[in-house]
Amino acid sequence: MSDRSMDRGAYSWDRSFRLWDSYFAVVWAATLVFVLGTDHPGWHTRVVAAALLVPLVPWYVVVGRPILRGEPPDERRALGYIVGSLALFLPSAVLVGETRLMTFALVPPCFMALCLRRALVAVTVINLAPVVGWALLWWPSDHAVFFNSVFAVVTLVFSVAVGSWIIRIVEQSQDRATLIAELDASRHELSRLSAAHGALAERERLSREIHDTLAQGFTSLLMLTQAVEAELDRSDMAEARRHLALMDGTARQNLAEARALVAGGTPADLDGASLPDALSRLAARHEASVAVSGPVRALPAGAEVVILRACQEALSNALKHAGSSAAVAVELTYADDTLSVCVRDDGCGFDPSAPSGGYGLVGLRARAAEVGGTAVIRGAPGDGTTVTVRLPAPQAPLAPPVHPEQPVPLERGIQ
Repeated sequence: MSDRSMDRGAYSWDRSFRLWDSYFAVVWAATLVFVLGTDHPGWHTRVVAAALLVPLVPWYVVVGRPILRGEPPDERRALGYIVGSLALFLPSAVLVGETRLMTFALVPPCFMALCLRRALVAVTVINLAPVVGWALLWWPSDHAVFFNSVFAVVTLVFSVAVGSWIIRIVEQSQDRATLIAELDASRHELSRLSAAHGALAERERLSREIHDTLAQGFTSLLMLTQAVEAELDRSDMAEARRHLALMDGTARQNLAEARALVAGGTPADLDGASLPDALSRLAARHEASVAVSGPVRALPAGAEVVILRACQEALSNALKHAGSSAAVAVELTYADDTLSVCVRDDGCGFDPSAPSGGYGLVGLRARAAEVGGTAVIRGAPGDGTTVTVRLPAPQAPLAPPVHPEQPVPLERGIQ
């Protein structure tokens, strides 16, 4: 629960208890007026009875009020408070019958702080003991005894009814407090789980980004380094310089991807370029051919990033596993309600159903699923591999259609 909510709750409780303080003060003052204003018994007796009522106020303020405000009230201390109140109230009530008006202030605390059995005993004593003591002390007429007895029984029944209502209210308040505490705990747990889920999702996203960009770039650099070493051994300086140039371009591309990853912005290949242009540059680095069909249109960045990363993963796998002589082709297709990319190679192939410890294909499928698409990998040993990613892309052109030129196969080499 927030501090502000707790402050509001504490203020509301203080305000409601002030109403109870006011009620107690009004009943006590009215009882004192009735006691001093009656004609019977004598003046001295009425003064004594009124004097016995005076300590009830400090007794309530110093002892009773802190007990009743406890959550929950200490029943043992509450019992001591009720007994002390009875000790101050009963002598006055026996001396002057009008003192029994004070029962309206003494009965509610019994039900507020005691268990039901003890509360019923205390309420019975508060209502009946004054009448019995008064009758034995003054021996009034039968009519007066009957009238006061009926009044005591009525107030007892009323007290029990009010007490039952108080207990029900207290139980409802406790249930409500328990429910609020449970809801508060659930809210905190939900917030914690949501934060943990968000952190896990972000970790997975960063893992995919690093795998699809930096890790693949470093793999290309390692392969190019090996190629340059072999060419230097053969004194093939022309090829060595060509591959050094490729290393330079790959390193620069990796640096751009790292900066984009840190900034959380658009991938370097898509920065200021269309998806077909980005795929063309990517395919050129892997020396693959690119074909684009359908009317090219701007689509949400999420879909274009998924297509770009899928191409990166498929081309990287082809470079590492298809074989140096394998031809690789990329086909980007814009349909009315879908956007798809297909990367094919005629290399050595593999069995997609076989267990694999790699992260790339798993991440590729996860990327496609996040935007409602699918990723299908087909292949067989000796028969090449095909990776197809298909995403929903409604027909909503944001730019004039562009009719791509015919694909131009690019020279394939080591990369």
